[in-house]
Amino acid sequence: MPSAQLPRAVFAMDPVHLPLLFPAPLLARLQRTAAIEPSLVVRDFTDPAAATVLAEAEVLITGWGCPRLDAGVLAAAPRLRSVLHAAGSVRSLVGEVLWDRRVTVSSAVTANALPVAEYTLAMILLAGKDAFAHRERFRRTHAHPTHAQTAATGNLGRRIGIIGASRVGRRLLELLHPYDFEVLLHDPYLDAAEAAELGAQLLSLQDLLRHSDIVSLHAPDIPETRHLLDRDRLALIRDGAVLINTSRGALIDHAALTDELVAGRLDAVLDVTDPEPLPADSPLYRLPNVFLTPHIAGSLGNELERLGRIVVEELERLAEGLPLAHEVRHTDLARVA
Repeated sequence: MPSAQLPRAVFAMDPVHLPLLFPAPLLARLQRTAAIEPSLVVRDFTDPAAATVLAEAEVLITGWGCPRLDAGVLAAAPRLRSVLHAAGSVRSLVGEVLWDRRVTVSSAVTANALPVAEYTLAMILLAGKDAFAHRERFRRTHAHPTHAQTAATGNLGRRIGIIGASRVGRRLLELLHPYDFEVLLHDPYLDAAEAAELGAQLLSLQDLLRHSDIVSLHAPDIPETRHLLDRDRLALIRDGAVLINTSRGALIDHAALTDELVAGRLDAVLDVTDPEPLPADSPLYRLPNVFLTPHIAGSLGNELERLGRIVVEELERLAEGLPLAHEVRHTDLARVA
């Protein structure tokens, strides 16, 4: 397509992410589809230096570090018709005015779901082998575990409770298929037949917590899910069970969780916390029954290219007059992250 006919696009994000999101071959493919200047990355929509490109922009390619898209942005970009987000959630990015003007929005959340699901699967398998406790014991004793210490170890028949059939939750359910697990699922938007198609048994939240050996959170961070696992619900989880959170820290009452973990009743794998990061004096940094990581489950390093690839594919669809494959609709925001 001649360059004069290509849709005009502008990057709006922290430029530090650009090389990993769009490595050279992918950037070249993007430039065959849109008229875009890679050296110009907007971080401040009120910057006079950005005024000219925003005035012509039909597509914004956004990512981490992009300011909120509000009425001022739309005033600066009167021709804007699509926002392609090279990251996951758009809840904090898009203002109501975008929907009012019928700007279409797309997200790469599907691509970001895979590494989160992979991380979670790895943690489930390690937790089933009691790897974290064995590591701590080995550090202290330098001795192999006794028969008694491994009697309750193993992944055969483990009951894995998944809270939320989100994109991450569904990818995780797919990854769990080859293993000898009993998979339980809670999601208020599914019925039993839909859960069975995903390879899981649908339970109430309370029953899932009571019956799971490992509980993994994959619900969205919305007002209705704040402290979804409060003190009473945490108390339902059986002694010695493992709680995994790769979703958002606010889904758990962290004061109540800290009490459970300090008491040693539960184990936890936490990639997200509330607040994030935790205060330096938090006992969770030191507890042997807590495996704490700094929000690394999502796309990092070379995994960011998957996010850029979705944006390029969406841009190609726009150029061909096709609907977006990963469109986020206004009505979706009430139930997605």
